[in-house]
Amino acid sequence: MGSITNMKLSSEHDIAKIFNSYVAAGAIGTAWELGLLDQVRTQKAVDIDEFAANRNLDLASTRALVSALATSDILQRQGGTALPGRLLEEAYRTKSLFHWLALGSGSLFARMQYVIRNENREGKFYSRDSAAIAYACRDANTQFIDPVFLNALKSSGQNFTSVVDLGSGSGERIMQVLDRYPESTGLGIDIAGPAIEVARSDAVKRGYGGRINFLVGDARKLDYRDEFANVDLLTSFLMGHDFWPREKCISSLQRLRKAFPSVKRFFICDTVRILTNDPQSRHAVQEDDVPIFTLGFEFGHALMDVKLPTVEDWEGVFEDGGWICVKQHHMLPPSLTVLFELVPRDADAM
Repeated sequence: MGSITNMKLSSEHDIAKIFNSYVAAGAIGTAWELGLLDQVRTQKAVDIDEFAANRNLDLASTRALVSALATSDILQRQGGTALPGRLLEEAYRTKSLFHWLALGSGSLFARMQYVIRNENREGKFYSRDSAAIAYACRDANTQFIDPVFLNALKSSGQNFTSVVDLGSGSGERIMQVLDRYPESTGLGIDIAGPAIEVARSDAVKRGYGGRINFLVGDARKLDYRDEFANVDLLTSFLMGHDFWPREKCISSLQRLRKAFPSVKRFFICDTVRILTNDPQSRHAVQEDDVPIFTLGFEFGHALMDVKLPTVEDWEGVFEDGGWICVKQHHMLPPSLTVLFELVPRDADAM
């Protein structure tokens, strides 16, 4: 048996790791954005001072950044040189999740003690860094979601000619579809006007200008328009929880079915609840075995007063909403994210 002294030291060490991990989480996102992670992976040995000088970074802060990553075995530090650590490759694979948590959502969690009080939960009671979140989400899509989506498109057996992406953001999803189906056209719909302008400009620069259009709109309240008549592919990524609660979700799904009469597939992808508020789900996890992203995503959305449905919650709205789910495509990480492949309930689109 270990001595009381050893038990005390072990507890102190464990608590210190929790403290240090808080700093390391932000350091992973920062080192990725600055290019340090890529350079260490490529060169294997990076002179810390030279790296800081080449990028006009504060030297003391850059050295401390490497120390923060070394505490969690992301990097090793030998004198003034940064080397790969035991966890570098896994940290690099999940870098966007750390960026989302610590940099994009850091201001939310930093005000946790304020946001959690009911008297403060009115109006705009929290803030996040939308630019940092967009930066992280682009990589998360590329790393975890895009391969699954593109494979699902292929396995659907459909030759899509017109796509609408709900919550289109940068328009990247539409461009992927247009690349896969060279004769197709696309329309992006987003509630954020500035995002639409950026996406429109980027589409022109990248040579998609004649095939993509964008409009400002709320995906939850769309009505039929003439340009929707021939749309055969509908997509929605990482915003499905905005349709909820249940009755509003069913109404939105019904509305989308009427707005797009020719649709053959509706791919709706979102991260589902598996941990907090006692999820009644076959995919539920316990606090002693929580995968990456789950706690931050679910706790953060609880703080923002956003309901996160379970897989079973989603399964319970499709038919009433006018759709049939023909397949589920699961991704882990980020947390448990599910791509639901839907067809209209009242049409032979299978």
